[in-house]
Amino acid sequence: MIDHASARAKLPFLPTPRLFIGGDWQAPHGSERIAVQDPTTGEVWGEIAVADQEDVDKAVNAARTAYERHWGRAAPSERRRVLQRLAEVVDAHRDELATLESLDVGMVQAVARSFGVKALVRNLEYYASWCDKIYGCVVPLPGKESALDYWQREPYGVVAAITAWNTPLVFIGSKVGPALATGNTVVVKPSELGSVSTLRFAALCQEADVPPGVINVVTGAASTGQSLLQHPGVDKISFTGGCATGRRVAELAGRGLKKLTLELGGKSPQLIFPDAALDRAVAGVALGGLALSGQACAAGTRILVHESIYGPFVERLVSFCRGLPLGDPLSPSTVLGPLISEEHRQRVEHYVALAERDGVTFHCKGERGEGDLSSGFFLSPTIVSGVRPESRVAHEEIFGPVLAVFTFREEEEAVALANSTRYGLAAGVWTTDLARAHRVSASLQAGVVWVNSYGNLPYTVPFGGFKDSGWGREAGREALLEYTQIKNVFISLA
Repeated sequence: MIDHASARAKLPFLPTPRLFIGGDWQAPHGSERIAVQDPTTGEVWGEIAVADQEDVDKAVNAARTAYERHWGRAAPSERRRVLQRLAEVVDAHRDELATLESLDVGMVQAVARSFGVKALVRNLEYYASWCDKIYGCVVPLPGKESALDYWQREPYGVVAAITAWNTPLVFIGSKVGPALATGNTVVVKPSELGSVSTLRFAALCQEADVPPGVINVVTGAASTGQSLLQHPGVDKISFTGGCATGRRVAELAGRGLKKLTLELGGKSPQLIFPDAALDRAVAGVALGGLALSGQACAAGTRILVHESIYGPFVERLVSFCRGLPLGDPLSPSTVLGPLISEEHRQRVEHYVALAERDGVTFHCKGERGEGDLSSGFFLSPTIVSGVRPESRVAHEEIFGPVLAVFTFREEEEAVALANSTRYGLAAGVWTTDLARAHRVSASLQAGVVWVNSYGNLPYTVPFGGFKDSGWGREAGREALLEYTQIKNVFISLA
């Protein structure tokens, strides 16, 4: 295993208990701290501050000042230049940021570079290109030649962006990008389990000369997030996280009638029909369910297989998953890294124990890492079948490397089973029948459907869920609409 202490020593940035407010690093008001733990080794390698109400007040006030004095009415061309410059600076630090993601949240470095950092850069570039293309509309008024009516989109003001720990930089890009492009300012509150890369991003904002107060970062625990959500100076909230927390966020936002976007969890199905290209489907299904060690909101962990191909499919799936290298995320050969924490690993193991109590068939059962991996939070994949649809393993989000296999006989049965949970974030369809691909996609209750692939999502398309998987959309043009409000103007010319 690579020496993580040596890897950290080469970095120009290490986590310290500071907050980024108004373009400067500030000491927190309180003394509470949260340890930063490397999920690969279990080592504590820094600490972050827990921002209290006074700190949140400062951050929101800095964002409000920046919005009212400058950013909210800055020329679109200026906002474009700032975002483009920020994208360039981030891209120049892509290797460092990828290493930070590996050390902080256990993301495989190759994935952190090609997905996490790349998504941040591409989102900043994409939304930079939109700054001067957000138009309103003149409304025809037949019979009212002495009047003019038009509407335009305007920013909300101060946005609270609360991000999850599994892909911190991805969420920065999908929230900060459209918020800034439309003239809002932002206070970011990253997860306490994954704050380091966001703090480094804040430092890069300084390097890129982002105007003070336009982007602010406050770290902390649930109390910090609650202070931010309830702050009267926050106009709009964008939250990514689990459904239970999302409900609480919606409740707090509702008290202040704040505009809200929620990107929540999922229990996504993958449907494999008998005409699917089997080897391609096996690889796609496995990686679609186990990417980020299953710690992905859209992970396709419910595997629905036609009964005629059940035997050969499961045999190949198990063989493929057992061959996925589990190891140090800094190693180029690793495919599956650690889980985020010991607490989370125990949670996943609890679901495996529930499955065992239900009498399921284990095709492979998750095991903890051994040898060099024994001090980290590793857990190999679990694949089960014979799961009852009403069991917790079948319908609750586990957020770990656990795949549950079901069988179906008819297409309608597969669709009904796929739609049987309260979630509706994503789904996968594996078939070579084009008509079936369109037909099944239309029937699935999911915000995104992948056909003969899983997880591919261009930065120019919207992402979000049906049912309990969220409100609104992130990414693409539609995200711009989430950060604007419409003003209509009627002018009498008489």
